[in-house]
Amino acid sequence: MRQIVCLAGEDWSNAPTRTQQLMTRMKDAQILYFEPPAPKGSHPSRSGRRVRSNLIVYSLPADITDEPSNSIFYRYSRYRTARFIQSTLEKHHFRDPVLWCSSPYGAQFLEDISYRGVVYDCYRDWQECPDPWESDLTAAADVVFAASPDLMRHLMPWNLNVALLPFGCNYSMFAKESLSRPPALNGLRGPILGFVGTLWPDLDLSPLIRLAQARPDCNIVVVGGDLGCVMLPDLAAFPNVHLLGSAQAVDLPDYLNAFQVCLYLLRRSELQSDIIHARLFEYLSSGKPIVAMLRPDQVEHFPDVVYGAHSPAEFASLCSRALEERGPWVRERRREYGRAAAWSERANEVNRILESIGLFT
Repeated sequence: MRQIVCLAGEDWSNAPTRTQQLMTRMKDAQILYFEPPAPKGSHPSRSGRRVRSNLIVYSLPADITDEPSNSIFYRYSRYRTARFIQSTLEKHHFRDPVLWCSSPYGAQFLEDISYRGVVYDCYRDWQECPDPWESDLTAAADVVFAASPDLMRHLMPWNLNVALLPFGCNYSMFAKESLSRPPALNGLRGPILGFVGTLWPDLDLSPLIRLAQARPDCNIVVVGGDLGCVMLPDLAAFPNVHLLGSAQAVDLPDYLNAFQVCLYLLRRSELQSDIIHARLFEYLSSGKPIVAMLRPDQVEHFPDVVYGAHSPAEFASLCSRALEERGPWVRERRREYGRAAAWSERANEVNRILESIGLFT
């Protein structure tokens, strides 16, 4: 059976990350998933937890120092972590596994643990990591997956074997028909235009503010936890805006099914990023009309099925157009895009590439 050691960039979560979505779809593989180090001073359990029949999650030891990488304390901390990883591999009888790194953090251990090949899955910009980590990991990788064309261009100076692997979605979950209306929407009269997503501090809500002003006859519904969004009080002042807080992932298809239009916004810190987030693919899978804010000079990814706006005023105007959309053709076209982005399809591409280069036999 294939063996994979995953040095993940995020903890194992009830809201599955990109890495989780891919790992749970690796064909015929035993997987050891190592979460990032626990916060300094904490004492995580050294025992693994089995989350799938073929997948065990371990927490890496907490970092014990913030000192420079040439210090003896840093080297000891790295050695301790490397020994923990290697001893865990030996415990589970892993012999020459594929090393899957979903953050540059894994570059520190390339010479300390045994593996048959390296995969680097780059799904975001890692500016906060020390400069050599990403270049060293990329150069050592047998194959690199990048979540966007810009990330591909960033990585190709160190490795030409870079493949585009965008984010994906649980297509079958969001493409369901005849879903229940969430109780939180009971009592709302008139069209519902909805945004689903985390309310980050820098999330630009000006399109929703303009929409609430222009269409007082519509309900603007926001589903997502607030992490200190600066513009949220201004939006909340409108009587046709409904802030519902966070929802369970399993309930999100019900919300999308109840929306007449799905709304896609931008964070100010992402104005230079060309990554397409999973949320847009979930919207596409629902088949519902989508109005999305575009970055400056952005090339539209789905111009035939997404209403793309460059300003809050245009956003509000396009929402009115989206409400008037009729006919099944564009709905089915959106679902075709969603179906092509299913995580099962993304994982099939990964398996195909790893087989073609001999890492999976």
